[in-house]
Amino acid sequence: MTFMNYYFTSTQLIVAAVVLAVVILIAIGAFIEYRRTKTLALRDRFGSEYDRAVVKHGSTRVAESNLADRETRVEALTLRDLGTTERERFITEWHTVQSRFLDRPRAAVTEADDLINALLEARGYPQAGFEQRAADVSVNYPRVMENYRAAHSIAVRLGQVEATTEEQRIAMIKYRDIFDDLLQAPKPAAAKAAA
Repeated sequence: MTFMNYYFTSTQLIVAAVVLAVVILIAIGAFIEYRRTKTLALRDRFGSEYDRAVVKHGSTRVAESNLADRETRVEALTLRDLGTTERERFITEWHTVQSRFLDRPRAAVTEADDLINALLEARGYPQAGFEQRAADVSVNYPRVMENYRAAHSIAVRLGQVEATTEEQRIAMIKYRDIFDDLLQAPKPAAAKAAA
């Protein structure tokens, strides 16, 4: 077996080093662009929920991984639209809860929270603690999350400390907005296009 010895000239070594450096720079640039595009897509899709996840996890990479895990979890759920009869029943229940606010604001806020939970269950979201449920809902309804968290915190506070009538009124308005959004089917094509 004969071995051929190759000798590179210094010009060939310099050209090879430059080509290698260019390839590495292109790979780094492509990776940075990929991360930037992914971050922008997640930020656009999740809105303020993206920012909340970054603050909670202390890192964009961990937050983005968490948001991707949410999407995977929700894709495995069997979510469904409400039938006409169910939708009408929920609308009737909502009007009943709203009408009670004037005489019993505290009870109406608690009932509104319970009605949102019942609506989520009817749509196929599993029973879970508030944070898990909020994470699940944020995948298809990211724009309602601020309202959902704010209204729920007032509803929870009612059991511990007296919330003002104004806070209870704000909670009912937020619950109404959430209720209206949840009655509508999510737009999967639009949500996927943003991702």
